[in-house]
Amino acid sequence: MDTRRPMVAEALASLSAREREVLRHLADGLTYTSIARRMNLSPHTVDTYLRRIREKSGARSRVHLLRLAIAAAEDQDLREATTPQS
Repeated sequence: MDTRRPMVAEALASLSAREREVLRHLADGLTYTSIARRMNLSPHTVDTYLRRIREKSGARSRVHLLRLAIAAAEDQDLREATTPQS
């Protein structure tokens, strides 16, 4: 049984919508500068979001952060796939 999934879900639930958006862009392979441009932010603000995400999620490294980003992207894809179309 994979016990990591509930921890990932809990970490994602603690994030703001903007923090989850930053994670999705990170999962897409964008750099801090590219994320900043796409979200109309400064790179410093993107770095601040990522530091907050690390604090909230307990991610200890960039690899952990990237794993969380990929899980966030998968979670978003799953929600979009199961949302009824009007």
